[in-house]
Amino acid sequence: MALIVTSLIWGITWVVSKMGVKELPPLQMAYIRQFIAGSLFVGCLTLIKKLPLPTAKQFRWLFVMAIIMFVGANGLSTWGVQYIPAGLGSLIGALYPLSVVVLEKVFFKSKPLTAVTIVGLLLGISGIAIVSYENAFHQNGPHFLLGVLLSTAAMLSWSIGTIFMARNKVEINPYYGVGWQMLISSAILFVVMHITQPVIPFFQISAKAWYVISFLVVFGSLFTFIAFIYSMKVLPTAVASLYAYINPFVAMVAAYILLNEKLSVNILWGSIVTIAGVFLVNYSNKKANKIIAEAEI
Repeated sequence: MALIVTSLIWGITWVVSKMGVKELPPLQMAYIRQFIAGSLFVGCLTLIKKLPLPTAKQFRWLFVMAIIMFVGANGLSTWGVQYIPAGLGSLIGALYPLSVVVLEKVFFKSKPLTAVTIVGLLLGISGIAIVSYENAFHQNGPHFLLGVLLSTAAMLSWSIGTIFMARNKVEINPYYGVGWQMLISSAILFVVMHITQPVIPFFQISAKAWYVISFLVVFGSLFTFIAFIYSMKVLPTAVASLYAYINPFVAMVAAYILLNEKLSVNILWGSIVTIAGVFLVNYSNKKANKIIAEAEI
C-alpha cells in the first residue's frame, strides 16, 4: 500500500503543481508548501517522540540536504513545470538513476560503465529527446527550453543528493530529518523568491492556490514521504524503487485528463524508451553492486 501511495500520488503531484504555478509564482508555492509541511513534521515529532534539536553535525548535514533536495530538486522542478508539460517534467525527473551512474563514474570512478549501462543511458536520452521534440511544437510557449533546463537541473540536484546521502550518513529519525530539511529549505526559498520572482501578498492568494498547496502539503509531502520512507524500510530496494517507473505514466495520464496535455503515440513511445533505459541502468548498477559485495566477502 505504501508503494502504491508513493507511485500514484507523486505522479499526480506533478499535475497539481502545474495547476498551482498558474495561480502562484513557483518558488513562492514551494516555500509555503515546505514551510507548512516541515512545521507539521518537526512539531508533531517533537511533541509525540520528544526528539531533541539536531546536533551541530546533524544540522550541517540537514542544511546541505535541504539545499540539494528541497531547494534544488523540489524548487527547480516546481519552477520548471511552469514552462513545460507536467508529464515531461515527471519523465525528466525519472532520469535521476542515469545521472547518478554518470556522476559517480565521473567524480568517483567507482564502477565501470558496462555495455548494458551504456545502452540504458542512450535509451534514456533518446526517449527524452522524442518526448521533448513532440512537446516542443505543441503550444508550450517561448520558455519551453528554459523549463527543460530547470527540470534537468532539478533532476541533477536530486541525483547529487542521492550520492551525498549514500556517502555521508548521519543518524537521525528519517521523518524528523525530512521535516527539518523542509523547514530549512523554506527559509532559503523565501529569500530566493524575493530576489528572482514577483511575490503575491498572502491576502491576495486565490482559493484555488490554497487548495493546491493543501493537496501538496497533506498528500505530496506528508502522506507520500511517510509512505516512501516506510516502503524503503520494509520492502526490498528493487521493489521499493518501482515508483520511479510508474510516476511518469501516472503524471501523463492525469495531465491528459485534468489539463488536456497532449498524449500522442510518440510521447508514449518516447516515455517507454526512457523508462526502459532507466530500468537497464538500475539493473546494471544493482548487478555491479552484487558482484562487488560478493568479492568483498
